[in-house]
Amino acid sequence: MTDEQVQQLVEQLSLAYFKVPFLHRAYFNSRLKTTGGRYLLQSHNIELNKKLYDHFGEEELRGIILHELCHYHLHIRGMGYKHRDKDFRELLKKVGAPRFCSTIEENQKKKRRQTIHTYICVGCQQLYRRKRKMDVSKYCCSKCRSAITYVESEIIG
Repeated sequence: MTDEQVQQLVEQLSLAYFKVPFLHRAYFNSRLKTTGGRYLLQSHNIELNKKLYDHFGEEELRGIILHELCHYHLHIRGMGYKHRDKDFRELLKKVGAPRFCSTIEENQKKKRRQTIHTYICVGCQQLYRRKRKMDVSKYCCSKCRSAITYVESEIIG
């Protein structure tokens, strides 16, 4: 589906469900990762996630468009357009738009490899494990106030 076809689909859905024309732009934004789409308050444009369309198809895209059109039409009318507003939730129910879009499993947080840095106190042998490296010359042991030295790094994950 091209951006022109998305524009036509948004205009059709706006007239069919809201009885008001959509007068701005709707297009795919390939940089969207965690959301199905977004309504831009300043320009009144709607951006849609192409990956969700490719993965779930046109029916999911229609739901996302209806959701974003709810934001659009309420904002244009000066009503409550935010997710927590009563006007928004009522309009979602009225047009049958989903509150949330489906998620692609790949988008879920992948386990990343983490490096853990280990430090030890010269005096009392207290161990310190940190995700970030630290400058040992700036710190001392919290128990005995002795110097701290770097021991090792280990990779987890």
